[in-house]
Order: sequence, then C-alpha cells, then structure tokens
Amino acid sequence: MYDLAALEAALAGTVFAGKLHFLPVTDSTNADALAAARSGAPHGSVYLADEQRAGRGRSDHAWQSSAGDGLYVSVLLRPLLATTRLPLLPLAAGLAAVEAIRAVSGLTADLRWPNDVLVSAPRTKTCPFTPASKDRSLGTPSPWGPQSASRKAVGILVEAKSSGGAVDFAVVGIGINVHQRDFAPELAALATSLDLEGGRSISRQDLLVSLLKSLQREALGLADPAAGVAIPERVAQASTWIRGRSVEVHGPQACTGITAGLDENGFLLVRTENGLVTVQTGGIR
Repeated sequence: MYDLAALEAALAGTVFAGKLHFLPVTDSTNADALAAARSGAPHGSVYLADEQRAGRGRSDHAWQSSAGDGLYVSVLLRPLLATTRLPLLPLAAGLAAVEAIRAVSGLTADLRWPNDVLVSAPRTKTCPFTPASKDRSLGTPSPWGPQSASRKAVGILVEAKSSGGAVDFAVVGIGINVHQRDFAPELAALATSLDLEGGRSISRQDLLVSLLKSLQREALGLADPAAGVAIPERVAQASTWIRGRSVEVHGPQACTGITAGLDENGFLLVRTENGLVTVQTGGIR
C-alpha cells in the first residue's frame, strides 16, 4: 500500500501537490478522472488505485490490474493546447514513463507507437528473488528463463474533451506492471513486469513520484511550441520501432510496409509499395 503522507511530501512544489486522490479499489482510474474533470476538478488532479476491477487500455482492451501488483494512475490536465497537438500528449507521457522506469529500476525501455512501453533485460535460469507480497511455494517453476525479446510493461490511455479548436481537459492514464509474476495465458508471451525484468522488487511509491515529476516536465512542456516540435524526434530516438521496422497496420489505414519515422503531429509514417502512408490510428503488428 502507498504511504500517502510521504507521497504528498515528495510532490510538494509540483502541480500535483495537494491533489492526490487514492482509492484502494476502483473500477477505473481513468473513469474516476473523467468524472472529476466534468465536475470541474482542477488541473493536476491525480487519481490512484491499488486495484482496478475494470482497468482498460486503448480500444477498450482490458488492463490486468490485480491488487498491489501494478501502478494504476490517471492524471487530469487542463493544458493550453490546440486540438491539433493533442496526439503529442500520449507520446510525451511515453517519454515520461521511460524516464521514470530508467530512474527507479535502471531498466532501459522501448517505445512502440502509439502508446506502449516495452522492457527487457538479460535473465538467468534461476533467481533467488521472491517479492515479500508474492511468496511462491517450493518447487514452483521460476519465471526467469532464457533472455527474451522486449515485452509490454506499460500502457497509456489518453482521453480528452475539446471545443473551439482547443483542449478543455485531458486525462492521461498510465498502467505499469511492477510486481506481477504471472499473467493470463493470452498475455503471457506479450507482457512482463519491472520486477521480472529487473530481478528485484521495484518501489511503486518511488516510481509514482518519478513518473509524475517526469510527466510534469514532458506533458506540461507541450505549452512551449519548441518543446512540442521536438517530441516526435525524441520519441524516434527512444524507440526501435519508429524507423526501419516491418509492420502491418490494422484499422482505417490498413497497410504493410516499413516504419519511416513520425510526422510533426506525432503520427506514424509507413513506407509501402504504393508510397508513404501517414497512420493516425490503428493497431500495429
């Protein structure tokens, strides 16, 4: 469980100070933040839970949110931001998550457009580490095995309301797998956690503080036009997926080709046999 007094002390001087809302269990922190936004909650309000019963990601995919295992947080922003620049916000949140993970766990993370953060680390065949909250019985196979490819540890969901060409508010929801050691069968080959990759217990409390401070720098910096212009290239530099990767795009702009960077709005460019396609939405494989 979180030490709320320590969290408030650590967030002193940030836009989030005094605006932390914690529930042990909720359906969705994004739903909580959206309801609060419509009721006039202030910029910088943070909605945090220890467990989500109906956590969700992009395209209404479920997000596994068991008690005490992950970081489940949504931040309400009222940015001075044109609607045309809104697609940069999830990219800024991704950069914030990558920096927080590096600072707290030492792991290197990889951004996959538009809203996934993947991590991986060398693994040994056995590992003595057992999180205190998740003791395993003797004889249970270790989750550590041969080194594997990067797997998803973070999901980002941005939901916003705009009017008159400007963003009224945006809710940035971030879910990070921290202590998870087991996943549903359909996710086992795709998902991982910071503990699994780092081989030690990562503090959710420290991760939250680092994430919020990074988010303040990244997302709120979008009000500066120069900072916004730099985000697509910064994401491209932080990602192995943005350039030179063979992909299939599913959705309204379905195509197959090679990723060729991001445009100035943060949309993915894919070079196909028929020319360059600008992908604004869709699933990437």
